[in-house]
Amino acid sequence: MRSTADRIRQAISFEFIGILIVTPLFAWAFDHPMGDMGVLVVLGATAATAWNYLFNLGFDHVLNWRRGDVRKSLPLRVVHAVLFEATLLVLLLPLFAWWLNVSLVAALLMEISFAAFYMVYAFVFTWGYDSLFPPQQGQRVSA
Repeated sequence: MRSTADRIRQAISFEFIGILIVTPLFAWAFDHPMGDMGVLVVLGATAATAWNYLFNLGFDHVLNWRRGDVRKSLPLRVVHAVLFEATLLVLLLPLFAWWLNVSLVAALLMEISFAAFYMVYAFVFTWGYDSLFPPQQGQRVSA
């Protein structure tokens, strides 16, 4: 399991690097001003940071409860990334539509693009993070 400080470091570094990559990329791809996209990305990243912490904490507790181990195999990493992005998509859809003044369908298409990007990014980032900062085994960490 990971300590609270480690989970916070993981979530913040994930979002910070993601903002630096996705803001200019998606401002260009969706033809929206960088400022509008930047505000949306920061709002989304703030929500995603909180969700990242809660989702990963819950996911690790389920793994520890079901398997007694928090290490993730390749297929489990794929499930982890898909579940995280699917739940985040549902949470952020209304924000995208409102902020960019687009229909829910247009926002959904944008969100799917963001989710696809972040799914791959989450997979790569988490694998790299776990390699740099491996989770500790044999420790019981409370919520």
